[in-house]
Amino acid sequence: MPQFHLYKNSNKTTRKTYPYLLDIQSNLLSDIRTTIVVPLMPNRLAESYTISKLNPVVQIKNEKFTVMTQNLAGIDRNILGESVNDLSHYRSEIFAAIDFVLSGI
Repeated sequence: MPQFHLYKNSNKTTRKTYPYLLDIQSNLLSDIRTTIVVPLMPNRLAESYTISKLNPVVQIKNEKFTVMTQNLAGIDRNILGESVNDLSHYRSEIFAAIDFVLSGI
C-alpha cells in the first residue's frame, strides 16, 4: 500500500465524520500487517478543531478536507480496501504536521 494513498473509511461508526483514511506509513514497511493512517474530516466540520500547522487542508475532487494529524492510528491493512486517490503532492505539508505532533516544532 503506497504511502500517501487515500482510502474510503469502511467503519460505519466513524465514516460520516472521517470519510477518508490517509496511509502515511513508509513503503519500506509494506510487509507489516498494520499501517499508520490519518483520518480526513470535511473542512466544514473541522474548522473548530484545527491548528494550521497541525491540520493541513487537502482538496479531493471539489471538496476540501482537513488532515486530522492528531488522530493518527495504527490499523490492520485489510481494513483499507482499494486506494481511491494519491495525495503525495501534499507530502511536505503532511510531513510537517507529523513532525509538529512529535516535536512540537
